[in-house]
Amino acid sequence: MSKRHLKGGALVAPVPAVMVSCGDMEKSNIITIAWCGITNTVPPKTYISVRPERHSYDIIKEKGEFVINLVPRNLAKTADFCGMHTGRKVDKFQKCALTKAKAQKVSAPLIEECPINIECKVSDIISLGSHDMFLADIVGVNVDERLFEGDKICINRAHLCAFAHGEYYELTNRLGKFGFSSKKR
Repeated sequence: MSKRHLKGGALVAPVPAVMVSCGDMEKSNIITIAWCGITNTVPPKTYISVRPERHSYDIIKEKGEFVINLVPRNLAKTADFCGMHTGRKVDKFQKCALTKAKAQKVSAPLIEECPINIECKVSDIISLGSHDMFLADIVGVNVDERLFEGDKICINRAHLCAFAHGEYYELTNRLGKFGFSSKKR
């Protein structure tokens, strides 16, 4: 196998494509984020990385909370729009016909059309260069009832999007379950 060596860059992929809602039920915004992930299990922690010049940056910094809304395939174009246009000039909820729903633990709205919404409270802001990382406690998770089979979340039913090297992809086929490489037959 031949490989081409490139200079260091942001090429860990895929990453989740998420729409982050911030503000409150009256005045809110949506920012599309690709730099998002889990940092810890107990307590549950996540992060989003945001450029300080983005409109949502000051809202998240001031409020100290946000909601990560996982994007299904039918909202990929909407997520792209929300990442390309500033909330300083356009109400993205209105323009994209998205429904604000009340969260349980934070004042930021959920995006009703997204099948999974993760409520977050900022615990730390870490300046990293081009972006600042908002490290946050996950204080609640809202999951569409249709994704459940008993108590199990069937994540494949959500038809979630991922972002890789400037393009959106749908996550589709399950390849295995954690531990399947060592499972006894």
